[in-house]
Amino acid sequence: MSKHIFVTGGVVSSLGKGLTAASLALLLRKRGYRVRMQKLDPYLNVDPGTMSPYQHGEVYVTTDGAETDLDLGHYERFTGEYCDRKSNFTAGRIYSAVLERERRGDYLGKTVQVIPHITNEIIAAIRSLASPEVDIVLTEIGGTVGDIESLPFLEAIRQFRQEIGRDNGLFVHVTLVPYLKAAEELKTKPSQQSVGILRSIGIFPDMLVCRCEKPLGEEHRQKLALFCNVEPELVIEACDVAHSIYEVPLELARQDMDVYVLEKMRLHVHDLDLTDWKQMLRRLCQPLRGAVEIAVVGKYISLRDAYKSIYEALTHGAASHDVQVRIRMVESEDIESKGAAAVLAGVQGVLVPGGFGARGVEGKIQAVQYAREQKIPFFGICLGMQCAVMEFARNVCGMADANSTEFHEATAYPVIALMEGQKDKDKGGTMRLGAKPCVLRAGSVAERIFGCREVSERHRHRYEFNNAYRAAFENAGMQLSGLSPDGSLVEMVEVPAHPWFVACQFHPEFQSTPLKPHPLFASFLAAAVRHREG
Repeated sequence: MSKHIFVTGGVVSSLGKGLTAASLALLLRKRGYRVRMQKLDPYLNVDPGTMSPYQHGEVYVTTDGAETDLDLGHYERFTGEYCDRKSNFTAGRIYSAVLERERRGDYLGKTVQVIPHITNEIIAAIRSLASPEVDIVLTEIGGTVGDIESLPFLEAIRQFRQEIGRDNGLFVHVTLVPYLKAAEELKTKPSQQSVGILRSIGIFPDMLVCRCEKPLGEEHRQKLALFCNVEPELVIEACDVAHSIYEVPLELARQDMDVYVLEKMRLHVHDLDLTDWKQMLRRLCQPLRGAVEIAVVGKYISLRDAYKSIYEALTHGAASHDVQVRIRMVESEDIESKGAAAVLAGVQGVLVPGGFGARGVEGKIQAVQYAREQKIPFFGICLGMQCAVMEFARNVCGMADANSTEFHEATAYPVIALMEGQKDKDKGGTMRLGAKPCVLRAGSVAERIFGCREVSERHRHRYEFNNAYRAAFENAGMQLSGLSPDGSLVEMVEVPAHPWFVACQFHPEFQSTPLKPHPLFASFLAAAVRHREG
């Protein structure tokens, strides 16, 4: 039987439940256990695919094409294990499944209710990851304890824990211990009240993880242990780390959190070896080769979570070369109003990420032109590749009106066009999604970066390079360096005459981890270092 750990959160949102869960999963894997991770989200969207980045942040795409919560990015980056569509269930997905069966008549005339039908569906979702090949399933419950929409999920894990027994299920509650500056003291009352809400519905946390600005004193641990009914050693301190989120596992290991978890579940405590993780942290926190500055030219810069995986992948790539990356977050509309030279001066690399809609696209195109003409390393991803194609068409191929039909349907040169199979469809879950193979051109920069001829990368887009213009681009000096196996889709482009000008239709940031940086990000950062050194 797979063991189960449930992570809940209280007091406020954005406490770091995902980071806590991912860090614990890393430690358990390093102890020799096979771990799978899962996020249950209480919102009624079927998935976050149609949600604005300002509402939800980044949409993380799994290899099997699921559009999921950004916490799955933390899961994969920390554990090195791929997630899939079983790793993220929303209330919308749960309710849709139940209502679909009700419409078919599967319930044979019964009244369909939250209990037992919705809670049983949630339990089935939790069970979907359990198997003989999985030792521990770690499930994070989204939202904050006390939210109305979370109640069916909390009731489901209460029932499930009762069914599998205390040795096979563990409740970890992440809570806030705020520091009041005026009083110069930490306050435990909000955490006590949060645990009180859980206890009122039958969930008794086995362990507390306390987010705090200042270290907990012994009196705070004793008070939390007394009023929350946990042992003092199971009150885990989670202070803000100094440099990087990748320090969190070491802080939890220092307090033996993983040891207590294994002991609670009657599992053997194997040796823990974090040598590779500590070496990575040394390069990340104390780089020996200085810093490089990379401009990320985006449409949602005001919300850092909108490009979470991009920023993390840049960090991974920099650490692999023992340098620090300083990210200059640039609103593409600022380039439109101030000019690329004024906004991008002094950077060692320009990255243009994905996005949707016409707003700010001309600023992205100007950023591409600036990087190309000034010989600054350029990396385009998804819409960033499409902007690179439009810029090259306008300023090198002589197609002054070149555009994407997403932004200008009547353009004389539709160098980016809608895929035929994507016309007249609903918006949710209808893009080209998930891992797709890509064949790299022999002798290309892309082949040298990857070190092979075929790769598999994750996609999330509708519009494509228009094949009618292939010859024009090749003749003008842009190489189509990556194609789908049947040759019908352009997946990568590059400009061989440029020091480093590479763009891809896929999202390589989704496959980068701190211990295994994605080759494109590592190569891009190496080019930035060379540019810095002249």
